[in-house]
Amino acid sequence: MRSLAANADSRLSLWRRVREYAVPPSMIEAATVRRRVGDWAGACAAARVDVDLNLRAVARCHGRELAARLRSDLRYLAPDLLRWHLPRIAPDGLLRPGLTISLTRYGLTEHDGAEPVHLVARTPPAWADAGQRISLALWAVGCRDKDDGPHPHPRPDRRFRLDLHRHLWDARRADELRCRSGLEQLPSDNAAAVHRDPLWDALRECGFAVDRWAAEATLLLHEEGRTSGSVVVRLGPRRRLVLDVAPASTDLRPPAARIAGASRAGGVAGGPVLPDAATWLAPDVELLRRGRIAIDRLHPLVASALAPGHLPAGTPTLPDPAATPGLVACRGAWHRIGLVDGGLTPLDHGPAEIRREELLAALTGNPLPCLRAIDEAHRSPECLPDIRARLDHGDTAGALATVEALLGPDALLRCGDLREELEDAALRRITYGLFRAGLTGHGPAPCSRDWQPKRDRRSHPRHAIAR
Repeated sequence: MRSLAANADSRLSLWRRVREYAVPPSMIEAATVRRRVGDWAGACAAARVDVDLNLRAVARCHGRELAARLRSDLRYLAPDLLRWHLPRIAPDGLLRPGLTISLTRYGLTEHDGAEPVHLVARTPPAWADAGQRISLALWAVGCRDKDDGPHPHPRPDRRFRLDLHRHLWDARRADELRCRSGLEQLPSDNAAAVHRDPLWDALRECGFAVDRWAAEATLLLHEEGRTSGSVVVRLGPRRRLVLDVAPASTDLRPPAARIAGASRAGGVAGGPVLPDAATWLAPDVELLRRGRIAIDRLHPLVASALAPGHLPAGTPTLPDPAATPGLVACRGAWHRIGLVDGGLTPLDHGPAEIRREELLAALTGNPLPCLRAIDEAHRSPECLPDIRARLDHGDTAGALATVEALLGPDALLRCGDLREELEDAALRRITYGLFRAGLTGHGPAPCSRDWQPKRDRRSHPRHAIAR
């Protein structure tokens, strides 16, 4: 079994990769510019967020008051910050697929009926995750709106919710990250006594935010109109921790914290679940503490919250693979290759010699080492893992910029791994478009008139004949 330290290190490695590729600086800059001038739709477009709601339709269905509150929240929504904090999966740190995450919920009005309305963010299923796009929509309890489209899980998830953590997507409250991550917390005597237990030390070592569980559990209970009770903390696929919160207190009762195994967790399955954002330590805090990332590599809103007064060094730029000519051992000497007239070219060979060697290679001969190096750069360059990572996280512009910096803007890609990666990324984007259109290949798009109880569908004559 792997040690807790090894598990924690793997988690940090995943988040370090996420911070490097998932939200590029160009996206943050473009989305921030749009958001600051009040163009929330433009900010969403810059952050690759599809908007599946219409404010006029919202006003007609749920009233003008709710529409006004929604418009205010959208104006200060930082979609790039939301993408920064969304849950991820191993091993590549891609968005957790098939999620519906509640960002905020709006209380009752005279038009709403009996249940609140949620502003939700959705991630596509794994088979349609090309581009790592997110969608923004409204969801109301007890109804299946056509805006849900073909999403497999339109209902907000209990575990992955951000309505209690607005600082992870609302630019007005981004500074709350410092206190919500525990950097300014002074634990009480009772909490300190609880956390001296070996169990708490082991959980803290593994990356769990045990010092914040009491306060976060209290917030969760208050949201449900309660001042005390039990809260379930998910530690793993088959491990749960049940926390009892004392009334009128933010401290945990030491005897009431217990681990529930898979066989015992059923008794608490219906209770409130501590959100994943409150269960774990903020990954940026851990990365900074262990020196795995520089403060300037963080999102500007995150950096200003964790390090108040810090002056950013500037927007990081993509590495330029062709900034200096490459050196190749050719015919007993070191020759240079570099960009000339928009393409990668040997700099120490004349045009006639290059044409002769290219003809020799076309006739299955052995070309110059310089030409072999250029051919290898077109087919499978050394920076291919970096390009692949950018494509996996949806940063097509960054991947193409890296290719152009390596091969030149006028290069014609040759058959090989690089061309296959780019073609595969384009095909997967088509799959995502089909998913958005309801042409998923996994059955027809759901329709509201087909949303009937199972007993009604089974009683249909057609199904009776089939049986």
